[in-house]
Amino acid sequence: MEEKLEALSVRFEELQHLLADPEMIARQEQWQQLAREHAELSEIIELYRQYKKVKSSVEEAHELLSGEDAEMRQLAEAELEEAGPELARLQKELEQLLVPSDPEDDKNVVLEIRAGTGGEEAALFGMDLLRMYGKYAERRGWKMELVSVSQTDIGGVKEAECLISGAKVYRSLKYESGVHRVQRIPATESGGRIHTSAATVAVLPEATDVDVSIAPGDIIVETHRSSGAGGQHINKTESAIRMIHIPTGIVVNCQDERSQIKNREKAMQVMKTRVADYYRSAAEKEYSDSRRSQIGSGDRSERIRTYNFPQGRVTDHRIGLTLYKLDAFMNGEMDEIIDALVLAGSTGELLDAQEEQE
Repeated sequence: MEEKLEALSVRFEELQHLLADPEMIARQEQWQQLAREHAELSEIIELYRQYKKVKSSVEEAHELLSGEDAEMRQLAEAELEEAGPELARLQKELEQLLVPSDPEDDKNVVLEIRAGTGGEEAALFGMDLLRMYGKYAERRGWKMELVSVSQTDIGGVKEAECLISGAKVYRSLKYESGVHRVQRIPATESGGRIHTSAATVAVLPEATDVDVSIAPGDIIVETHRSSGAGGQHINKTESAIRMIHIPTGIVVNCQDERSQIKNREKAMQVMKTRVADYYRSAAEKEYSDSRRSQIGSGDRSERIRTYNFPQGRVTDHRIGLTLYKLDAFMNGEMDEIIDALVLAGSTGELLDAQEEQE
């Protein structure tokens, strides 16, 4: 890692000299390209400088520990107690920054949640997942907008779609696609038995106009009154949008906003993303097969992660990582597993693990 970081440091210094060169400044297009590269390296170089400073302090403290001066040894122990964890934290952050980037990593996402096996309990877990991702988005400073939701009578989620926007959203959430299994005692269970149910999650990178072009004639737009809670406004205004893409048959509903225009904009964002995913998937296989491979059938056995409430643990089966802090995880503290997935995905370890499971 340090060898690669040293090479990046040399390149960073070279870029600084080039950007200050009057001849280079005169070549605006080339100068701007170098400026972008310099900006991309700035964060990692600044972090590497902090890492080297802390590492130097740790090495000096280790040297003092071997000395005969008791007071100096005591000071060294105090330094190690503080600097040791800081060095580990900086190393982890640098490893994450060195992960090769996916061209789509910076994109926003459309997140879909659907109740799978388990009836009402699966729908209640679907609502728990929706809240979990909402809290994670809030912790990351992202914006999460609900597009549509179909709820059960007791507050579960049959289906939900939302848009999540912010810095490197797809990079963090792309490994969340799949079947999420829950093991817990339902509130309606009088015998105290643990039930197992599941919900599926799909994460699609938001499409842009460059990714897909939808002709106006290929879209049917219908308006209707929103259903569910909402008071008198729901009954009087046809603000909900149902959008159909004729060539693919894809349907998008949006009724989250009071404004028909805003619902139409959100529906079109989701439609572009779904159509782009449809054609991207069709290049490899039939769309239905591609979707099934991503989110599974909703069966409990096709799981990527298990949430065991009686034991307070969450286990990601692809990387074999188990955390005994389920409450915090459901409260949006997901970084430990998500960071491990991103790292495993970049090194090929995640693919190897999936092949072993198959």
